[in-house]
Order: sequence, then structure tokens, then C-alpha cells
Amino acid sequence: MLLKGEQLAAHLERELRPLYVLYGDEPLLVIEAADAIRAKARKQGYSEREVLTVLPQFDWGALLAAGGNLSLFGDKKLIDLRIPTGKPGKEGSAALQQWCQNLSPDNLLLITLPELDWREEKAAWFTALVNAGVAIKLMAPPLAELPGWIAGRLRRQQQSADLDSLKFVAERVEGNLLAAHQEIQKLGLLYPAGQLSAAQIRDAVLNVARYDIDGLREALLAGDIARLTRTLDGLMQEGEAPPLVLWAMSEEVRALTVIRAGMDAGRPLDQLLKDAKVWGPRATPVKKALQRLSTAALEAALQHAGKIDRLVKGIGQGNVWEEFLRLGLRLCMTNQK
Repeated sequence: MLLKGEQLAAHLERELRPLYVLYGDEPLLVIEAADAIRAKARKQGYSEREVLTVLPQFDWGALLAAGGNLSLFGDKKLIDLRIPTGKPGKEGSAALQQWCQNLSPDNLLLITLPELDWREEKAAWFTALVNAGVAIKLMAPPLAELPGWIAGRLRRQQQSADLDSLKFVAERVEGNLLAAHQEIQKLGLLYPAGQLSAAQIRDAVLNVARYDIDGLREALLAGDIARLTRTLDGLMQEGEAPPLVLWAMSEEVRALTVIRAGMDAGRPLDQLLKDAKVWGPRATPVKKALQRLSTAALEAALQHAGKIDRLVKGIGQGNVWEEFLRLGLRLCMTNQK
């Protein structure tokens, strides 16, 4: 059975299955879902808990042994299986499929995985888990839907805000749900239930934005000029070292240049992305960036990065942060030839 994250609460009110699989790209949602399942399990008498983490050389026999080790007191057990890579391997695949064929009401298996691509979702081991238990995909809402997500979280603590204020919070947390969650909790501690004013929200949230290097790289690939400008300004205000900012921007330019050169030579894009170690959620924004940037534009960007490198080293004249912005704008422009 496949469920959406928002369906979990209603499902747990009705029943508790012996097998759950949580996977997705948003740690906060995965943590909350796991907590909800564990809480329900405790109420249902699963008083013992064993945590297994699949690291290199993991012995999959430990999983089957955990399911066979009955408590001296007859208590039911929750087995918390974590697979950080999302790849159980041949031995793990066989063990998971074997588990699915021998479910027991005395054991509840809770499996936590990262985001999976479509190939992994069609793998035999994952299909077996979905058919035998409940799988819940937990993904961060798109930025356009984040204000609504924040509004829902505020309602849980009997608070509300107008749409502009919700958009303000969403913009400042830059899509980071954990940051949004922390700020929502802060609003609950600072102010009583009811409608929150724009001033209250701005005072509480103003400094929450996560201006980081990853955010800068995402803005460059997406061609998001507004986010690029905010992020660079935030990095400058926080005193981030210019060499680190230059490294992040240059790495993206180099990767795009190599892939674009391969495309110009007629090589398959998927193979080029694989060779450049671009996969998972990163592949889509890279492809979009390649659609708007030509080889000439990328080579010009590399030359611009070289100029900034000289400025960082104290050679030449100019403002490093202004040049970062110019380079970013160059990469965000569309239909370059």
C-alpha cells in the first residue's frame, strides 16, 4: 500500500500494520512520520525496540535474527531498520523479500530510506515491501505550496496569518522545512493563539534565512535571480569567505561546461550526467541550466570566474561581491548563444 504523508495520521487511527517503509527527501517529515508510528506501536504493546543501521559489510542475518528473538516476557518488538544509501544490495534484497513472506504480529518492521529514483521504486525488494506493508513517500512541498504548509502548521497551535506573512516566512526559510518548523514553534512560544500580525512575524522570523553555499548553487542552476541576489547578500552579511563562494560557483560552471561540450560533440546527455556524477534531484536543475546556456556563454563565465579569482588574491581592482553577482546574473540569463 502506498500512502501520502498527510494520510498517515488517519491511517494510524484505524490500524497498525506489521511493516512500514518511510522514504523521501525531507528529514523533518520522515522523522515526524517515524515518531508517529513508534508512538502508535507503543500503545499497541510493542514495548521492545531494536535499531539496525545498514552500513558497509552489514550482516543481513541480523535482521532475520532480530525478528526471531522472542522476548522472555512475551513483549512485541519494533525493529527500526535504517538504510542510509537506499540500496540494500543483493543480500539485503533477498532478506527483505524473505521478511515480507513471513510477517508476524509480534514484530513491527519500520524501514527508513532516503529519496529513491524511479528505478529503485520498481526494484523487486521495494515492490515486495509495498505489497506487504505500507510505504509512505515524504517529499518537501514545492516552494509555491510552502505558504499553505506553514499555514497548516500554524493551525496546529491555534495560530494563523495572512497570505503575505506566510509568503514572507516561506521566502526567508528558503524551502528548509526544519527551519520553517523551528520558526513556527518559536511563534507559538512568543505569541498567544489567534491571528498573528505581519509585524510579529517579521520580528520573530527576520533572521532565520539559511543563506548557504548549497542554496547559492541551487539558485544558479535554476536561474533564479531573486534567490541568487538574496543568497549572495546573506553570505556577504554573514562574512562568508569569498574563496568558498568562488569555489561553489566555479564548480557549477566547470561541470556545465564539460557536459555542454559533450552534448555539442553528440554524446548522450544521460551518460554525460553520469560521468559528471550528476544524479538524483540535482539532474533536473542541471538539465534546465544546460537548456539556457551555450558553450560560448559558459566559456565566458569561466573567464569571469578567473577574473574574480585574481580579485580574491588581491590582484586588480573591483568589488568581489559585485563580481559574484555579475557572474551569477550571467549564468541566470536565458537564451544565451
